[in-house]
Amino acid sequence: MTPEINWDVASVQTPAFVVEEHLLRKNLARLQHVKQATGCKILLAQKAFSMFYFYPLLAEYLDGTTASGIYEARLGFEEFGGETHVFSPAYRPEEFTEVLPLCDHVVFNSLSQWHYYKKEAMASGKSLGLRINPECSTQEGHAIYDPCAPGSRLGILAHELTAEDLVGIDGLHFHTLCEQNADDLVTTLQAVEAKFGHYLSQMKWLNFGGGHHITREDYDVATLIQTIQRIQDTYQVTVYLEPGEAVALNAGYLVAQVLDITQNHGVTNAILDTSATCHMPDVLEMPYRPFVINSGQANEKAYTYRFGGPTCLAGDVIGEYSFDEPLTIGSKVIFCDMAIYSMVKTNTFNGMPLAKMMAVDTENNLTLVREFGYAAFKERLS
Repeated sequence: MTPEINWDVASVQTPAFVVEEHLLRKNLARLQHVKQATGCKILLAQKAFSMFYFYPLLAEYLDGTTASGIYEARLGFEEFGGETHVFSPAYRPEEFTEVLPLCDHVVFNSLSQWHYYKKEAMASGKSLGLRINPECSTQEGHAIYDPCAPGSRLGILAHELTAEDLVGIDGLHFHTLCEQNADDLVTTLQAVEAKFGHYLSQMKWLNFGGGHHITREDYDVATLIQTIQRIQDTYQVTVYLEPGEAVALNAGYLVAQVLDITQNHGVTNAILDTSATCHMPDVLEMPYRPFVINSGQANEKAYTYRFGGPTCLAGDVIGEYSFDEPLTIGSKVIFCDMAIYSMVKTNTFNGMPLAKMMAVDTENNLTLVREFGYAAFKERLS
C-alpha cells in the first residue's frame, strides 16, 4: 500500500530523512498493547533508531533503551531515561568502567568476559546477564544476520555453561531473529528451553532480544503475547523485548532529488543527490531495493530509470524504478521505510554531506531537526 504524504515535499531540502510522529505513535501503541497484556518490558534498540529528538515521545510508551556500545549507552542514559541496558561482544576495560554507572543491566557475551569483569561488575550493584546461543537458526537469506550460525562469535553455548558460572547472574539474553514473525520466536524458545531451561527458574529476567517485527501488518501479536505469558508464568521471570525496527517501522522517509539523467547502452541513469553508499548502506549490505512512492518495477510503467548516487563508486546503485511520467532534473523522489538503520549507518564517504533530519508533527508541520555541515565530515578525520 502506497503511503499517504500530507506534508510539503517541495519544501524539503534534499537529501533529508523525514520521520512522522503519528506513524511512530501507531507503532508505539501496538508495542504498548503487548506490554499491557503481559507485563513484559520493551526497550528501544538504538542500533536501529537513534533519533533522540523523538525520545521523549518514545519514553511515554517504552521502558528504556538498549545499547551495543558506550556511546549508545550514554545517549540512552542522557536523552531517554528509564532503564538502560548494554551488551557488547567484548568490553574494553576503560569503557567498561565508564559504562557501569550508566546502565541498569549489563550483559556479557562470553564466560571469559564475565569472569574477567565479575568482581567490578558485582561491586557495581547492577543487574548482570549472559548472552546465550541456542544454536537455532530460523533465518533464510540473511546469513550476515544469523548469530546462531556455526562458528558464531555471539553467545555462550549450552555445553560451556555450568551452575557455578551463574553465581552473580540475574538473567539470560538471546538475540537470534531478524525481521521475523512470532512463529520463529516460538521455535527459538523451544531450543532455549531444551538447552538452558534448567537454569531459567534461577533467573530474574529473560531477554528475548530484538528482530521481532511486531508492528508489521501480518505479525502474529496474539502468539507473541501467549508466548511471553507462558514463559513468565512457567519460570517466574520478567521478559524483556528489544525491538529496534518495530519501533520506527515504516515511520520515515528519505527524500532525494534528481541531479542529472544520462544514457548508457539502453540504460537511463538518474543520478540523485542521495547515495546508497552514504545514506542508505543497507541497500548494498542486505541487499534490498527500497520502495519509492509512485514507482513500479523496471519497465512496469512507461519510463524506467536506474537510480544511482553521486559518489565515485561504480556500484553506488539503488535500483531500477519506473514511472508514469518522465523524471526531470530537480524531480523529488521519496524512499520509504528509511527511519530504521539507514539513519544510524550514514557516512561521509567521498566527502558527501550527511542527510538532514526532519520531523513531521501530528498536524503535518515539518521541522528541521538537524543539519550537518563540513564540520561533521572534518571532525571525524585527523
